[in-house]
Amino acid sequence: MPLSPRQTHLLDLIERPADLRALSRGSLAALAEEMRHALLEQVEATGGHLAANLGVVELTLALHRVFDTPYDRLVWDVGHQTYLHKMLTGRRAWMSQLRQHGGPAGFTRRAESEYDPFGAGHSSTSISAALGMALAAERKGEDRQAVAIIGDGAMTAGQAFEALNHAGDRQANLLVILNDNEMSISANVGALNQHLTRLRSNPVIERFRHSGEEMLAQAGPLGELLGSTRAGLRDGMRHLLGTSSLFEELGFRYFGPIDGHDLDTLLDTLTNLREQRGPRLLHVVTQKGRGLAPAERDPVGFHGVGRNGVSRAMSPSTDKAKKPVAPPTWTEVAATRLEHHAENDERVVAITPAMIEGSGLKGFAARFPERLYDVGIAEQHAVTLAGGLATEGLRPVVAIYSTFLQRAWDQVIHDIALQDLPVTFLVDRAGLVGPDGPTHAGSFDLSLGMSVPNLAVAVPAHARDLAAAIDWALAHDGPCLVRYPRDQCPDDLGGQPLGEAATTPHLLHRGTADAPRRVLLIGIGAMVERLVPISETLDATLVNLRWARPLATERLAALAAEHDAVVTVEEGSRIGGVGSELLLALAEHGVDRPGLRLGLEDRFIEHGTRDECLADTGLDSRSIATNIAAFLDKVSAT
Repeated sequence: MPLSPRQTHLLDLIERPADLRALSRGSLAALAEEMRHALLEQVEATGGHLAANLGVVELTLALHRVFDTPYDRLVWDVGHQTYLHKMLTGRRAWMSQLRQHGGPAGFTRRAESEYDPFGAGHSSTSISAALGMALAAERKGEDRQAVAIIGDGAMTAGQAFEALNHAGDRQANLLVILNDNEMSISANVGALNQHLTRLRSNPVIERFRHSGEEMLAQAGPLGELLGSTRAGLRDGMRHLLGTSSLFEELGFRYFGPIDGHDLDTLLDTLTNLREQRGPRLLHVVTQKGRGLAPAERDPVGFHGVGRNGVSRAMSPSTDKAKKPVAPPTWTEVAATRLEHHAENDERVVAITPAMIEGSGLKGFAARFPERLYDVGIAEQHAVTLAGGLATEGLRPVVAIYSTFLQRAWDQVIHDIALQDLPVTFLVDRAGLVGPDGPTHAGSFDLSLGMSVPNLAVAVPAHARDLAAAIDWALAHDGPCLVRYPRDQCPDDLGGQPLGEAATTPHLLHRGTADAPRRVLLIGIGAMVERLVPISETLDATLVNLRWARPLATERLAALAAEHDAVVTVEEGSRIGGVGSELLLALAEHGVDRPGLRLGLEDRFIEHGTRDECLADTGLDSRSIATNIAAFLDKVSAT
């Protein structure tokens, strides 16, 4: 059923956080409910991240009520929970274009607003950034607060602890809000999650914290003496009772846990903490998906929803059987092939950095739970863990998004490729991803991968290619990267091998000898499908490269020598990409033909639909055809 309209009298009064601070405290609970409903209407209209935003309604309101933003800095980790923050900071009307071409980003972004002091998209950066702001304020003599809001999932990453360690050592004036909803995207795992669970559930902490002052006050002169040393006494008692928090060991004063949906408690606590100095950590317990029953029951499924996703969730579905079955995605094809290998080879294990659902590993987890390692948001650890497993004879597969692999290229180079270990990387979301924008685009894996010795790089164009690449990678005694986009996967584009090797390119269309302009088109990965009709229109020769490393230079040089020009098309950065390497290699083999490299331009591509993003950088079918025609005209004129 469609969402029922609801009045937002209080929210309508707020253009900036200063307007929020002018409201009476008694009206804030009603405002929170208006905000929650406005969020549901917003995501219903545009799609986007839902469950995380529902969980921080009261926290967002309280932060902007208590702190003097934008003078005080609020640094949100990841940023997909900032829709309400944007509504309260002058962008509510603009949110009708959220994640659409020309509209606001789905994450915080400095260019959008002075209320976004630091851009986000990837996790676990907020404490480092806020610490930098705190140290800068100290150096400039400014009395401002720096606040990092980070989830318990993001807290599993090493960078968060590096920042905590530095802040504690410097005794910096920093407040960290730990938004603990027991989730990242998937459910949280690991020892830190267990530690937070103990803190949430141990009543001794709360009794000790709240009764300590009362006991000292009743103890007369002895109480005064104990009060002068109560910090040491407190720490000693917490060690004795086993209630000391990890954060206190790192030099932070720890407060909480408190209910993140109790607005009065939030306001009072944040007001008190605003007046304090030094490193402080407030542990706030929230519920992901709060206020929408289906999202409360399934916060993973409601992490992100499409347009009309809220109303569909609230209505019993009666037409599921009538919906046509969509072709499989690249993610699904890769996951199916991985499960096939796991069935037949007990050495095959899978590793994911908190992306079981996104990387298509739910089936693997159900069938081989003891062979799946979800390491949390810890990409560097995921890669080196795979290296350790490989040294003991296993065949580890790291399933990871291209944009998140960026965080672990040192480990790919130093811990895997340098030692030539048999680790397979299934690199999902390679290329442009549409609404999530430049923070999540897989723009650089090809450029980076092309420069790493020992690393094989597969660029499959269809499902048969993808399965063959995974087969080869798991049989190969060295590292291999298999990259594919977020899209539906064509079944089989055909083609004839240009050689005997499993990594050889395939010839899809042979231009006739009397073609007016003989051109060799070399398609790379998902771009091959777009080139099929173009090659037929131009009577051009079309090759599906299939493998970027090893590069079949001799075969391609022989073919290029029969043509007047060479065009490469890839959904990756042109700088240092496959096209650059290929044209250089052809020249070194004595085949110096005019060349055109089509790929991602030397800039970050803004968010929009995937087709809009491809058009923005000239990789939609029309732009590819137009650019090739213009290039061939220049070649003919010379």
